[in-house]
Amino acid sequence: MGQAILTAVVVDDEAALTLEELAQACAVEPEWVVQHVRTGILLEDAPEHSGGWRFSSADLVRARRLCQIERTFEANDDVAALVVDLSEEIRRLRGKLSAAGVK
Repeated sequence: MGQAILTAVVVDDEAALTLEELAQACAVEPEWVVQHVRTGILLEDAPEHSGGWRFSSADLVRARRLCQIERTFEANDDVAALVVDLSEEIRRLRGKLSAAGVK
């Protein structure tokens, strides 16, 4: 039988996922996570040694979006990161508009 996939999202700001847990949650190999951290797409200011990497719920959401875009559109890392960055910026700006009472 196939490997179970963790589908929960971490909600505690102090809780963190390891590299292996993040990879499992995204249904990717750990090397995929390592590649995206080393290129700066995931986990800014990461320590050199991957054993010390810890991922937040925001990192999990970003990683899942990256995976989805790469798979759905067969996009390379840079294009997927650009799409995710732009999507995050749009959400942030919409939140500011909403807080200001503008639709």
